[in-house]
Amino acid sequence: MNISIAFLRIFFILLSIVFFTIFMTSTPTGDSTTNILWGMGLGITFGCFLVALDMLFRRYNLRAFNIAIIGVFIGYLMGEALLLVFNAILEISSISVVIQPQTLEIIKIALFLFGIYLGTIMTLRASDELYVSIPFVKFTQTTQKKKDLIVDTSVLADARIIDVVATGLFDHQLIIPRFVIKELYAQSETGDEPTRVRARRCLDVSKKLEAVPHLELRYNDTDFPEVKDTTGKLVRLARLLDANILSADVSRVQMSSIEGISIINMHSLSNALKPLMQAGEFIRIKIQRYGKEPRQGVGYLEDGTMVVVNGGGDFIGDLIDARVLSVKHTTSGRMIFCNVADESGEAPSGFEVEDV
Repeated sequence: MNISIAFLRIFFILLSIVFFTIFMTSTPTGDSTTNILWGMGLGITFGCFLVALDMLFRRYNLRAFNIAIIGVFIGYLMGEALLLVFNAILEISSISVVIQPQTLEIIKIALFLFGIYLGTIMTLRASDELYVSIPFVKFTQTTQKKKDLIVDTSVLADARIIDVVATGLFDHQLIIPRFVIKELYAQSETGDEPTRVRARRCLDVSKKLEAVPHLELRYNDTDFPEVKDTTGKLVRLARLLDANILSADVSRVQMSSIEGISIINMHSLSNALKPLMQAGEFIRIKIQRYGKEPRQGVGYLEDGTMVVVNGGGDFIGDLIDARVLSVKHTTSGRMIFCNVADESGEAPSGFEVEDV
């Protein structure tokens, strides 16, 4: 049963007020009215402190918390071991006679804290090398684990996702939340015409994703009734599962920097896979030297790609406009072959001139 976070916060604040008020009124000293006021004030302060801690640690998932707890426990054992060794040294030597009792206490405290710190740090660092399975705790080699991807509605509305998953890039990774499917069903029945069409298209894409071999699409039933916004639910689920979000919504990229989560954007992926140059495009390039053929000039892009311009030999040291003829892939990289643009220097409609 899902309990509202706001209800829990209010409940614990009221509980703190009750306990502190009972404690203050049970003291024999002071006026009863004053004690009640002090108890209510302390209870409110302590309750607000608990809520502040909740807000501070809300970005940490359950796995990170459990790893820290196990680390503290191992550090406690290490600290106790150091104290046992130190006490044994004291028993067989005369150090305890020479050193003041207060100094010995400080040394013991320092050794104990050192043991806790060292044990916690070693556990956190070794979590990538150990595999321990306990209820709610799992240490795995996180450096070799691919994070799951939670799919939002913008991805389901983009039919390109079917071709992308068919490549095997996202096998065993995609998760569709049930609350997203419920929202799509509701929109397909009660929304306006464009919304209904989009929702039905999303549902159709989800069905096709289920049929993709080796993808093993998963559905997650976790819901957050206290959160009304679908974006907020996606963020909460991503934190709970320690997963990323796959989206085709450009605005989510800015949201990810605020929420502290990773967003894989479909449009960025598409732009990254575009060819460097296509035949017919216009670029602006500085001719740096002569080519092998007569009147050929050679320039270079910022990434070092060689650009061979026919007719560019007459413009050594000049920045000129050139039209791409072809792109050749060689063992040493890419080479772009161009012609010098017309004297007007204007690119026909549909082309952009890119400064290099």
